[in-house]
Amino acid sequence: MWQCPKCKREFKNINQDHYCGESPKTIDAYIDAQPEDVKPLLNQVRDTLRTTLPHAEERISWSMPTYWRKQNIIHFAAFKKHIGLYPGDKAVEHFKEKLTEYKTSKGAIQFPYSKPLPLTLIAEIAKWCYETEIITNKI
Repeated sequence: MWQCPKCKREFKNINQDHYCGESPKTIDAYIDAQPEDVKPLLNQVRDTLRTTLPHAEERISWSMPTYWRKQNIIHFAAFKKHIGLYPGDKAVEHFKEKLTEYKTSKGAIQFPYSKPLPLTLIAEIAKWCYETEIITNKI
């Protein structure tokens, strides 16, 4: 077991990524708590999602900024070396040809800080998630 020296929580994995302390209540609070060099990148992702999903509600879910409309549409979060985008496994599979230069796993995409953010692709994924999950399911 590994114990976070900051929050003292215990994890199976050494240096497990997690959010220390109480979850932020708003996306503004989440972004404000991040390192200075990461804040502009998070704001770019947020602005892209706000523009793409104008009818979605911003909220915190799973301690991450989330866009929601009767169900979660997409999440994003800051990590040590990347921004994680969480559109779900169907979206990752649908966009796999456009995601070959990024690390992906079931339902998640990692955009490293060392590369420019693909904001057009992020918008395309968010729009697909909204149209596929919300409109198709008539939720």
